[in-house]
Amino acid sequence: GNGSGNAQTSVLSSQEKTAITATKASPSDPNAWASLVRARWENASAGTNYNATTGSFTTAGKKELANTTVAWERYLTLVKAPDPDLAILAARAYGALANYSGEASAWEIQAAANPTSPKGYECLAAAAYAAKQTRKGDLALAKALALVPQLSRTQLKSAIIAAKTTPTVAQSC
Repeated sequence: GNGSGNAQTSVLSSQEKTAITATKASPSDPNAWASLVRARWENASAGTNYNATTGSFTTAGKKELANTTVAWERYLTLVKAPDPDLAILAARAYGALANYSGEASAWEIQAAANPTSPKGYECLAAAAYAAKQTRKGDLALAKALALVPQLSRTQLKSAIIAAKTTPTVAQSC
């Protein structure tokens, strides 16, 4: 109740406004669009846009997430090699909006950029299963399992396959 959440939101809104101004000034600058993706994600995750108690986005937060994915899609048209860290933000935005196909595509970028890290493949598999993209999920799951210790494989496989019947599992990445 000290009002810091509202102060944070206004700062982030200022960052978003700055990023929007940059995209208007230079619509083909991928860095401007990347800044907008980051600012919109931060704005969606702060203040009254996100309920920390329930761990869910409010209606206003979901609108901001939708704007995040729009900025991400524009960014993708401008770069040959997307920033894998930015892809994580996009994946999480898509996941929170239950757009599992978009989430899987973003995790695919992150996983390809970090081929020795199992996390991207785990999240890609869960999102692909949630999106009913079974083949993509199977391939990502196999890669993730190959990258984790033998003792962790059974538990990991069960957790990821749960996304086939409970798509919200993909939102936990």
